[in-house]
This record gives sequence, C-alpha cells and structure tokens, in this order.
Amino acid sequence: MGKKEKTTKNFALRLDSDMMEAIEKWAVDEFRSVNGQIQWMLEQELKKYKRVK
Repeated sequence: MGKKEKTTKNFALRLDSDMMEAIEKWAVDEFRSVNGQIQWMLEQELKKYKRVK
C-alpha cells in the first residue's frame, strides 16, 4: 500500500480585529504566515488534547 496523501481543505474563518491583530503579530514573531500560524496553533491544541497523533 502507498502512503496516504495529505490534502488540504479551504474554509472561511471569521475573527474579530483584536484576535486577528494578535495572530498577525505572533506570526511575524515566529516567521510564519498568518495561515501557517493558525495551522500551527490548531495542530498544537489537537495534539494537546490527543485528537491527532
């Protein structure tokens, strides 16, 4: 059997301006795009609560 390919799904996300500004600043500090920062944040929480490997 071959490796399972990772796919991405797009969706709209609504954030208030204060939250978006905080994420943008954090992303700059971590040398990530805003999208990359949000993905990283979600991945950390999923791992923390053992929802993914």
